[in-house]
Amino acid sequence: MTALAAELADTLDSRSGIPDIRDLQRLSGLGGAKACAVAAMIEYGRRRWGPCGTRVRTPADAYPLIRHYADRRQERFICVSLNGAHETLAVRIVTVGLVNRTIVHPREVFADPLVDRASSVIVAHNHPSGKLEPSCEDEEITYRLKSTGQLLGIELIDHLIFSDSAYFSFLQAGKLK
Repeated sequence: MTALAAELADTLDSRSGIPDIRDLQRLSGLGGAKACAVAAMIEYGRRRWGPCGTRVRTPADAYPLIRHYADRRQERFICVSLNGAHETLAVRIVTVGLVNRTIVHPREVFADPLVDRASSVIVAHNHPSGKLEPSCEDEEITYRLKSTGQLLGIELIDHLIFSDSAYFSFLQAGKLK
């Protein structure tokens, strides 16, 4: 990935929406016209291929919504908000961590789904190492999020650990009881 593409990916990962033109112009190599073109293409992509409305019935349905974060060198903890029909309302990065861990707090995970009026969520994070085996910390946060979700009335449907070629599902492994 070129330096500009990497910088643009980092900028997009750090925001929930499309960055302001002035933010894009701060990237080296993007002037006003190119920044406008990039913003327009991002908006077009969001409208054309964005996750909103995608129905999630299985972990395999959720994987394409998050897979593009697999190549990041740091862990990304992601929350997918779903409505009552299990249609995607939003996909957001909750935290960015280190190569082998990220700090996750239920308050941060459920803040946006509460605003979305989500009925359920799927959480996920990439393992830059490519190893999909959940750690003790992964299991612990999954159970904390499930408990918190029950209190809030927002069901935790699954927790996926993913790489660019595969994923581990707590639900499919029977670890989400």
